[in-house]
Amino acid sequence: AAEEKAAAAAAGEEAEEEDDFGYQLFPDRNKKPQSFLVRSLFTFHNRCQLMLRMTLDTNPYAQLLLEAMKQSGCTVFNDRHFSCENCDGCVSGGFDSATSQIVLCQNNIRHQSHMNRVVTHELIHAFDHCRAHVDWFKNVKHLACSEIRAANLSGDCTLMNEIARFKFGLKGHHQTCVRDRAIRSILAVRKVSKETAEKAVDEVFDACFNDLEPFGRIPHSKTDAKRAYRDFQNRDRYNANL
Repeated sequence: AAEEKAAAAAAGEEAEEEDDFGYQLFPDRNKKPQSFLVRSLFTFHNRCQLMLRMTLDTNPYAQLLLEAMKQSGCTVFNDRHFSCENCDGCVSGGFDSATSQIVLCQNNIRHQSHMNRVVTHELIHAFDHCRAHVDWFKNVKHLACSEIRAANLSGDCTLMNEIARFKFGLKGHHQTCVRDRAIRSILAVRKVSKETAEKAVDEVFDACFNDLEPFGRIPHSKTDAKRAYRDFQNRDRYNANL
C-alpha cells in the first residue's frame, strides 16, 4: 500500500511537472504580492518600473501596440497588466494569458533597449490574445504563430541585434532569425521536443510571418516603427471619416 501511494504521488508530481506550461520560469507568479514598502526596497523592482514607464511613454513600437489594443477593446493599464518580478533562468519576460498580464523579469532586464524589446514582444502576444481565440496551452501551432509574429515585429531580429549576437547573413537572414527565435521561445516555455516545435513553426510560418497587424509593415528600426505608428493613427482618422 505504501509503495502504491508513493507511486501515485510520483505520478502526480510528474503530471504536474508536464503541465506547468513554463510557469516554473516565473516563480513569483505563485507568491502573494509584496507590500509597497517591501517592494520599494528592492533596486531591481524600482529600476524595472522606471524603465517600463520610459518604454510606454516614448517607444513607438509599444505606443502603437497600446493604441491598437485600446481600439480592439483591450485597454492596457500599467498597474494592472504589467508586473516586474524575479524570474528563473535567462528569460526576460512572458505573457500570462490566465491573468492577461505581462511579466517583466526585473533581475534579467538590465538596460532600456532590452526593456523596449521585451515589452514590445509581450505586447504582441497580448494583442494576439485580445483579437483572436488563441489556445496558448493545448495548440502549439497557435503559440508558434504568435511567437513568429513577436520575433518578426518586435525588433528582435533587427540587423544591429543580430550583429550584437555575432550572427551574420545575407538574403533571407531575417526570416531565419524569426524562425530560430520562435522555436527557441516555444522550447523555453513548453515541454515539447525540438522536432515538434520546428514542425509547428514551419507549418504556420508563411501565414504568420506575413500577418503584420497592427504595424502594417515589418519595423526594422525605431524610425520604421514611428512611421508605422503615424500611419496607424492616420488610418484610424480616415476610417472615422467614412
